[in-house]
Amino acid sequence: MNFVVDFGNTRIKAAIFDGSELQHVYVFNSTHGLIEGLKEIPEYTNCLVASVTNQHNEFLKALPKNKQVILFSATTPIPLKNLYKSAATLGSDRIAASIGAFSFYPNQNVLTIDAGTCLKYNFVTSQNEYLGGAISPGLTMRLKAMKEFTHALPLIEIDKTYVDLIGTNTKDSLLSGALIGAVAEVDGIISKYLLNYANLQVVLTGGDADYLGKQLKNRLFANQNILLYGLNTILNYNLEK
Repeated sequence: MNFVVDFGNTRIKAAIFDGSELQHVYVFNSTHGLIEGLKEIPEYTNCLVASVTNQHNEFLKALPKNKQVILFSATTPIPLKNLYKSAATLGSDRIAASIGAFSFYPNQNVLTIDAGTCLKYNFVTSQNEYLGGAISPGLTMRLKAMKEFTHALPLIEIDKTYVDLIGTNTKDSLLSGALIGAVAEVDGIISKYLLNYANLQVVLTGGDADYLGKQLKNRLFANQNILLYGLNTILNYNLEK
């Protein structure tokens, strides 16, 4: 059994896999919660930890000493050819999500869109080469930025039921700009990839994937756990080497 853990900017997600089969998914709001949650995790042999923060060190110390543990880094072998020019600065979440999509669609052009704290676009060619992509503000970040960088605009909570193009008050105008604007951005980027790459498969994941998936015009495959699949694929790849 494999145990994979992803320390994201907002929360911590973990999963148990039996081979390539996902068995359980866990979500934690803090490292302390994750460590306490270890008591409820089924027995496992191998563990891979990925982190875009520095909160994972305490967790690594709490792991049982009899486990084989890999801390994912830029030097960890992966089943893709990484052509990103600054591979040392590539976020583990970006490459892991791409590898998760690759595990479902090998030998295809795949655009993975991770709609979390940021909107992250990651592209893998049909030759199984990771090229890179783009990063832009996520939905909540857009709303916070308009409050932070203006004098008069309020901070409002995200409302995933909002769908109107025309905001008729300040709150709805902010929601339209942030949410409908993000939908237009994602659809536009997908369309640009479709112009350049044939047989493109689009994979959507992340905390805001539910909202975006309902609004987008372009067809795609949605999977909230694609990053966890990627981490498990990386772990199995290293165990087999």
